Amino acid sequence: MASDNHDPIVCLRGIHKTYASGFRALQDINLDIRRGEIFALLGPNGAGKTTLISIVCGITNATSGTVSADGHDTLRDYRAARASIGLVPQELHTDAFESVWATVKFSRGLFGKAPDAAYLEKVLRDLSLWDKRNAKIMTLSGGMKRRVLIAKALAHEPKILFLDEPSAGVDVELRHDMWRMVRELRAKGTTIILTTHYIEEAQEMADRIGVISKGELIVVEDKDVLMRKLGKKQLALTLRHPMTRIPTELRNETLELSEDGQTLVYTFDSQKEETGIAALLRQLNEHGIDFKDLRSSESSLEDIFVNLIRQSKVESA
Repeated sequence: MASDNHDPIVCLRGIHKTYASGFRALQDINLDIRRGEIFALLGPNGAGKTTLISIVCGITNATSGTVSADGHDTLRDYRAARASIGLVPQELHTDAFESVWATVKFSRGLFGKAPDAAYLEKVLRDLSLWDKRNAKIMTLSGGMKRRVLIAKALAHEPKILFLDEPSAGVDVELRHDMWRMVRELRAKGTTIILTTHYIEEAQEMADRIGVISKGELIVVEDKDVLMRKLGKKQLALTLRHPMTRIPTELRNETLELSEDGQTLVYTFDSQKEETGIAALLRQLNEHGIDFKDLRSSESSLEDIFVNLIRQSKVESA
């Protein structure tokens, strides 16, 4: 789990971003990211995830609001703030004619860090790039280029690492390598902020989750709390004899019959003392409704995410 130190390492206050075209990309973003946590920012395409990262990294300026990274204001003290940040961008931009070794060495020097060949070797070995250290980047596969971007971002030993859609177009092997490395970095105290469409990875990796929709943060919550608060449990009963409809006496908004009439699905809140399952089973027995199998399932983070986005669209309509 993340460090107990809840001292924020990234603070965003009142961040708005409106482009010259009039498009409002971000609206009143207030967010603290804790030192040593993995924070996942989820949202559909165009929600403002990359804009938010770009503002913290100093690539784009906010229209209004303030950002600090590791205690440094990103505008007033840009160099110190930027030196504490590593960014793995979504797009594959690299110096095609440089060797892998030259590009990571240059990245380290760019932030004023003293040369440290042993550290850079470790980074390259961790990313399975050591054998390619003398290869020109243009000769590498897409997956290997992605590894080089991660190595470049880590070259100056940043305290904060941004991963913008790191798994996009990446093979399974690299994905697993990358997540192993993320865990190791977090164990050493690096704060990791990732945007992702791979919701199952956020569910597995993140300590806290923020959901952004149409430039607004609609929820920020500890992952486990979010799963508990918004997750529903379902009980699916496979019937011995198909039904055409639910008897009137049993009808309620939490009981549904599948289209083929074979399964009754009961949705309940697992946090409540009274789930209603015992009463339901008693009622089914009274009506002579037999079932041959029952199984329970829990909402995934994906279900929760989809429902939150749907809800925010309805509210803003």
